[in-house]
Amino acid sequence: MLYLVGLGLGDAKDITVKGLEAVRRCRRVYLEAYTSVLTVGKEALEEFYGKELILADRETVEQEADGILKEADVCDVAFLVVGDPFGATTHSDLVLRAVKLGVPYKVIHNASIMNAVGCCGLQLYSFGETVSIVFWTDTWKPESFFDKIEKNRQNGMHTLCLLDIKVKEQSLENLMKGRKIYEPPRYMSVNQAAEQLLAIIQNRRLQGEEPEVTENTICVGLARVGAPDQKIASGTLHQMSTVELGGPLHSLIVTGTMHPLELEMLKLFTVDSSSFENNAFQRT
Repeated sequence: MLYLVGLGLGDAKDITVKGLEAVRRCRRVYLEAYTSVLTVGKEALEEFYGKELILADRETVEQEADGILKEADVCDVAFLVVGDPFGATTHSDLVLRAVKLGVPYKVIHNASIMNAVGCCGLQLYSFGETVSIVFWTDTWKPESFFDKIEKNRQNGMHTLCLLDIKVKEQSLENLMKGRKIYEPPRYMSVNQAAEQLLAIIQNRRLQGEEPEVTENTICVGLARVGAPDQKIASGTLHQMSTVELGGPLHSLIVTGTMHPLELEMLKLFTVDSSSFENNAFQRT
């Protein structure tokens, strides 16, 4: 049996009882290590689960998945994912491979950012399409995610923006020369995401457009959701470019039309209450 086990969002103890029971009876246990991170390290997980963990980076999962599934038809193998197993499409590929090889599988769900984001008070059924905001480079500055945010907002929907994670990435030079040298991990902050959105707004204005999302649009910054030191900050997009939320992982929400209860909840986390009085009620 292949078990896909969600670990939740905080630390080692966020695994479900059902998930922990599955992990403890598996011969091999893999920890997916590139779509998200926990606030504790691999060693803390190993101590709590009572199992040695095999780190599975993007290369392992995407190119060597058959190795993960080896002998899974005759013994139990677990694949651990921070959050929920299907928070990333990569893991659907693992299931399809298992089915093709005749390996039975079982999914053990857990909380993920997709539902835990409700902690800020915005109603989950009022969210539109989730987008990913990627790190820009000097030569690559995509704006497609902004168009999706605008479409959601035009429909009165909030947008959850998942922020880029760069783990075990190679520089272009090392990649071209075939050198297995990796860059230090990088995690996009709410500040960086807001700065890129502000730059897109300026670009659009230079092209003669007036974007649906502006510097004064109410947004929510979230950091380390599910951890004891989680932080939430609400305010304008401009304020999100300067707010300090600490270490990773961060997420950003661009709001759409808000119910009065949603507004009241966001005021609990406000950077500056005047930003709500001046801006938020324009969209309710």
